[in-house]
Amino acid sequence: MAKEHDQPMKPNVIVALIVGLVLGFLGGRVVSGPSKSTDSAAPTANAPTAKAPAGRRPVDPTVFKVPIEGSPVKGSPEALVTLVEFSDYECPFCSRADVTVRKLQEQYGSKLRVVMKQNPLSFHPRAKPAAIAAMAAGEQGKYWEYHEKLFTNQKQLDDASLEKYAKDLDLDMAKWKADLANPKFQDTITRDQALASQLGASGTPAFFINGRFLSGAQPIDNFKALIDEEMGKAEALVKGGVSASQVYAKIIEKGAEKAAPKQQAQQQQQAPAVRKVDVPDDSPSFGPTNAKVTIVEFSDFECPFCSRVTPTLTKIKEQYGKDVRVVFRHQPLPFHANAKPAAEASMAAHEQGKFWEMHDKLFSNQKALDRASLEKYAQELGLNVGKFKAALDSGKYKAKVEADMAAGAAVGANGTPTFFINGREFVGAQPFESFKKVIDEEIAKADELLKAGTKPEELYSKILAKNIASAPAPAAPGGAPAEPPVQKVDVGNAPVKGPKNAPITIVAFSDFECPFCSRVLPTLKQIEEQYGNKVKVAFQNQPLPFHANAKPAAAAALAAHEQGKFWEMHDKLFANQRALDRASLEKYAQELGLNVDKFKAALDSNKFAAQIDADAAEGQRLGASGTPTFFINGRTLVGAQPFDAFKRVIDEELKKAGGAVAADTK
Repeated sequence: MAKEHDQPMKPNVIVALIVGLVLGFLGGRVVSGPSKSTDSAAPTANAPTAKAPAGRRPVDPTVFKVPIEGSPVKGSPEALVTLVEFSDYECPFCSRADVTVRKLQEQYGSKLRVVMKQNPLSFHPRAKPAAIAAMAAGEQGKYWEYHEKLFTNQKQLDDASLEKYAKDLDLDMAKWKADLANPKFQDTITRDQALASQLGASGTPAFFINGRFLSGAQPIDNFKALIDEEMGKAEALVKGGVSASQVYAKIIEKGAEKAAPKQQAQQQQQAPAVRKVDVPDDSPSFGPTNAKVTIVEFSDFECPFCSRVTPTLTKIKEQYGKDVRVVFRHQPLPFHANAKPAAEASMAAHEQGKFWEMHDKLFSNQKALDRASLEKYAQELGLNVGKFKAALDSGKYKAKVEADMAAGAAVGANGTPTFFINGREFVGAQPFESFKKVIDEEIAKADELLKAGTKPEELYSKILAKNIASAPAPAAPGGAPAEPPVQKVDVGNAPVKGPKNAPITIVAFSDFECPFCSRVLPTLKQIEEQYGNKVKVAFQNQPLPFHANAKPAAAAALAAHEQGKFWEMHDKLFANQRALDRASLEKYAQELGLNVDKFKAALDSNKFAAQIDADAAEGQRLGASGTPTFFINGRTLVGAQPFDAFKRVIDEELKKAGGAVAADTK
């Protein structure tokens, strides 16, 4: 993905095209098109809906005819699974995915081969020279060694560095330099890019696993799920008499040669989103609190795309003055080692009234965000350095940063930069004109509300509610409202509240340290009260990696479950989210009348780690990458949504169950 964010929006055709381009380099959640499934070894574009998701949605089972001749190949010609990657050496998400691909090669050995296609994106000026340099190295049998050099040294792709890597690999330098001018490499790039476009994979990284499209730097488990599925099909072909060396050709023999127009559009554009996004009092902002437009930005100081949008935000401030407020919230991505310390440093500067000055310093010096550099910037800004250092040493702003991260995950801002303009999702470092169009639309709405008597201080909440209420459901093929496919969600050995034979099963994937998970508890209580024995609720653990106490708390809840008091501990933990350290967990156990020695022994032995990990893995498989995520009879509902959102799905499911009476909500 050549952008560091996740969900596109579609305000109009022009912006959609821009977003489509940006989506090309989206990793985390840019996934393949409509969900389909089949039992055949070579499904077609008309296959029915799949039931197993990769990432947030199922992987389309359509098999594409992806030729591999003339491309660098690593692995056995008898490999049962062929992974074709369209990549860009300057794309940070391609380098991230490269680590995943290498791990897959280690795990699957001779059963997996990797084929590389070149797709240097136009806004990465060094990507094409790097691709040509790698192919020139390939002329001397060292494409893959050079390939790894490029991804390992992604920030140094200038001509001198490319030459150094060739020397490091002991290439014949005269031949390598001569080969750089060989027109066949440009022809290869042109061919590969045309193929990518034809297949609907215009961004990077994009993968075809035995012809099936998987887009972005997704978690390794998403790759493994698809590889394992394809491995089973390939093994069946071999048992049926197809030689291993002919498996790939057989699988893609009747594959689609290009993405269908609707499918291609869906791969490049996803539904617009409108979210209820809070504005914490302690978040840095500029512009009046009663501005007509509130822009909430989720950003990462080490993300190059976040720094690119800074001039645009400056222009917004200059041109809109009192009409726009911009609120900064932190979303340091896990693969940016210095992003979280930088976020805390910005808040330490905020404490001294200089957030935006530090903000500009950090984005101007993204390559130098180590501790010494942060202290240097504090000194240059005239901060009280002793106070600044003490704030960093004490971790004073760690909770604030993590709360922002959780909030971002809850509203779908799992990548950066992601903006919400009066709740309307707007992703990527887009140009000023794209922001301007949405801002002007929102100002017009605000003017109408003000004329109707809305108080300025109530404007954001009112316009947010209006935008949420008026947001159209994303359209699916055929015009029906789009909804993730119904999935089979096993309750397993999860704690359950409600009768075993209830017609409605709600499986919650949750995190005891997530503020949005605690916010939905009153809604679940309301469901319990109004639907009674028609609903049962199962709890699955999904502790997010940036919540340090979430996993111990999950273990504590299961230790309480062992003694018959899961739900009592569940309520304790959510009521005390700021106190989930070991001493507090033991205190809650004592307050609940548990056998504390048995409880402590369970925690000390780590006996519930496997169950928690299994829950989390199942959540990822189902697409529950954020918390809370609910599955109501297998239907997905994401976030701390209001009662009415749950009610709609529950009532529909009750009707399906045979006319059972819905809740009396009078």
